[in-house]
Amino acid sequence: MPRALTRKGEQTRARIVAGAAAEVRERGVNEVRLDDVMGRTGTSKGQIFHYFPDGREELLLAVAQHEADQVLADQEPALSDLTTWPAWQEWRDLLVARYRAQGMSCPLSTLLGPTGRRGPGSQAVVAGLMTRWQARITAGVRQMQATGQIAAGLDADRVGSALLASIQGGVLLMLSTGRIDHLEAALDFALDGLRASAPTTTGR
Repeated sequence: MPRALTRKGEQTRARIVAGAAAEVRERGVNEVRLDDVMGRTGTSKGQIFHYFPDGREELLLAVAQHEADQVLADQEPALSDLTTWPAWQEWRDLLVARYRAQGMSCPLSTLLGPTGRRGPGSQAVVAGLMTRWQARITAGVRQMQATGQIAAGLDADRVGSALLASIQGGVLLMLSTGRIDHLEAALDFALDGLRASAPTTTGR
């Protein structure tokens, strides 16, 4: 945003975004009106336009960022602590559970789907999510390499990139077919390969 907000302002803005996100999930993006968001959050039209001067589209882009942040939050605390094989397994299980609960309706895809929101702002939301996601996976690979649980000779950045691509492929197939087994298979195959890469398997 162009200027800093007070703590109260940040809380109000966050409440508006969370309320709009709930409306999108319940009604679908095309049915959400600013009046609905105002009623849900107890805010006025003046407040909406104070925080989102460009109106509905700017608010929906903020909701997309909110949903992108939630993708990562749903994988915590395991995603930020990939230091043992049990932690990787916990991350795998959290990820599968998250997408199983989501089912075939993806709020982020719904929000960014219309042509009007496929601009630099929406691209930045998606790129930011993928960059942060890959960075955390890559950090986990490096930590496991440091303790000898993943082969030191592997390129951690490429491993992180491949894992993220596998996840996205599994999610895309789930959204197309309603089946979670592609995502499970992709994760299990990748983790089994990483375990096998180490000279000895510690089992930690």
